[in-house]
Amino acid sequence: MISIELARALRTAGLRWHPRSGDAFVIETADVTGEAEEQGEGEVFTVSEMTAEVHDFPSGRLIGFNGTTEWALDSVDIADTLWLPREDQLRSLLRDGFEQLAVDRSDPEEPLYLVTAVVRGERRTFEALSAQDAYGEAVLDLIVRTLVSDDENRLGE
Repeated sequence: MISIELARALRTAGLRWHPRSGDAFVIETADVTGEAEEQGEGEVFTVSEMTAEVHDFPSGRLIGFNGTTEWALDSVDIADTLWLPREDQLRSLLRDGFEQLAVDRSDPEEPLYLVTAVVRGERRTFEALSAQDAYGEAVLDLIVRTLVSDDENRLGE
């Protein structure tokens, strides 16, 4: 699973979540200082028509928890959640830029996952301790480079 820190960085960079069945998330709320605070002791939830279902209301999107009598939460605003994208979702965000996923086993204790992708015309390799984080780093780089490029283009006009 992608790290919480990387998921937060992706959200901050502008990655938006459109919840679908099978998506994983944690509940977070922003406290007064702006720090993210995890609720439910870091429990990971999965969107499912059976237990955690997305509801669209005029006031916004909520994730409703069905049949959770042991838990004192009926629903949570989508803004108070953090999406934990899966490996396949991150790979699809790279689109045609994705080239390969490899594993460097030179350290058998901690193999490194290497994602090679073409980002804004430049072939780059991203490494992490999990495939999801390597993909996440590539997606984060794509978002940041796209934003920088768009800003540079606006300044040049």
